[in-house]
Amino acid sequence: MRTSKRTQILDAATRVVQREGVKSVTFDSVAAEAGLTKGGLLYHFASRDDLIQAIHQHLADRWEADLVAAAGKPAAEATRDERLAAYTRVAIQSATRAELLLMLEGSTNTAHAAVWETVTERWAPPPPPASASASASASADPAALDRFILRLAADGLWLYESLTSDRLDPAMRQAVAERIADALDQ
Repeated sequence: MRTSKRTQILDAATRVVQREGVKSVTFDSVAAEAGLTKGGLLYHFASRDDLIQAIHQHLADRWEADLVAAAGKPAAEATRDERLAAYTRVAIQSATRAELLLMLEGSTNTAHAAVWETVTERWAPPPPPASASASASASADPAALDRFILRLAADGLWLYESLTSDRLDPAMRQAVAERIADALDQ
């Protein structure tokens, strides 16, 4: 199936973010990367913010597809541990610098952040917040604590690689992902 022009633009915009950061995303830079005119982009996106929002959604949709593939089923059909294991594998194996940069940028914009929060909450929700009615029992649940620590380990590895020039050997990355995911089975 042929890639749509919109998808080509979003892929080009992601490459610009990967190389130069979110601030470098302009209609001119993305048009040049996509081999289009600025008018070609304006046909699909009315503003830079529309383009940035679409990039967030485009990458989150890719994560969702990767998560479903890793779990072998949609989130609604997977157990909590299957969802977290899939999240671990995807976060460690396929997260990119562009995604990290967009997630960081998105943290200052509720519409952008909501795209990522939806995926994360579906696949690797944090433990419930402490409240007066919940008492300390929820935070004292060893299984909930273990799941949260595993999520932090998965997030930590891809953040580490995104923020430094250090790259683990692919076999080591795979082993780390599997070790974290296997910890869910214990």
